Amino acid sequence: MGHEGSYLWQLRQDVGSRLLLVPGAQVVALDDDGDALFQRRAGTGVWEFPGGAAEPGQDFRAVAVAELSEETGLQAEPHALIPFASLSDPAYHELEYPNGDRVHAFALCFVWRGATGTLRAEESEVAELAFRPVDDPPRPMSRPASRVLELYREYVRTGSFQAS
Repeated sequence: MGHEGSYLWQLRQDVGSRLLLVPGAQVVALDDDGDALFQRRAGTGVWEFPGGAAEPGQDFRAVAVAELSEETGLQAEPHALIPFASLSDPAYHELEYPNGDRVHAFALCFVWRGATGTLRAEESEVAELAFRPVDDPPRPMSRPASRVLELYREYVRTGSFQAS
C-alpha cells in the first residue's frame, strides 16, 4: 500500500513535518532454520525489520500482521505473533525521514517463528528481502533495527520481555 493515503499521511496534511507520536509494530520473522527476515528500505538503502505505524481500529497484532503482509507478502496469524519487546526510547526511535517528517515511534516488537510463504517486496517501500542469521545481519542496519535485534537477543537469552 505504501505511505500515501495512510492515517499518518492524512495527519501530515494538517501538521506538516512536526514531531508526531506514533504507535506501531515490528516483526522479527524467523524461518525454520532460525534466520530472520530483513528488508532493505527503498528510500534509504538501510536494512530493518518489517513493521510500521498503526491505522485507526488496529491493535498491535493487527499492525504487525498488516505491515508484514504489505511489505513482504507473508501472511501471519495474529495468535502466532509473540511479543518480546517494546521500543520507545527516543534515542533509538525518534526518526526523521528524508522528506523532513519527524516521528517518535512506540513499537511493540513481535517474533514469528516458522515464517513461510512467498516473499514479495512492496516496491514503493522495500528494495530487497532476505533471510539472514541473527548473528550475521545485513549492513547497514537502521538504528532502530539494530536495537530491536539487541532486544531480541536479550529476550532469547533471558526469556523475559524487554522494554527500551
